[in-house]
Amino acid sequence: QVQLVESGGGLVQAGGSLRLSCAASGRTFYTMGWFRQAPGKEREFVAAKTWTGGGIEYGDSVKGRFIISRDIIENTVYLQMNSLKPEDTAVYYCAAGGTLVRLLTGYDYWGQGTQVTVSS
Repeated sequence: QVQLVESGGGLVQAGGSLRLSCAASGRTFYTMGWFRQAPGKEREFVAAKTWTGGGIEYGDSVKGRFIISRDIIENTVYLQMNSLKPEDTAVYYCAAGGTLVRLLTGYDYWGQGTQVTVSS
């Protein structure tokens, strides 16, 4: 059974940092990444990284502030979030699939989500 379990969310002041983790079990995935959804808004692509080949994509709103990484042995993907802004407040979802894309439909498995709140 495939599971994606996120951790690391919480409350942080603007300008601060948080690190999210997502541990996958049941199988490995070529692409793992993160999306986020703020209240009343559509789910938005944040970042994704491939197993091999060095493929990485970032959403425009997080480029230069967030860093995605993967631990292949632990089958875990991380999202280091720096210089956080109140507009980064959202539920962050881990996603896994076979293609490095920014579309929700490109991912077959999803975590339950973890709340990130950035206070001003």
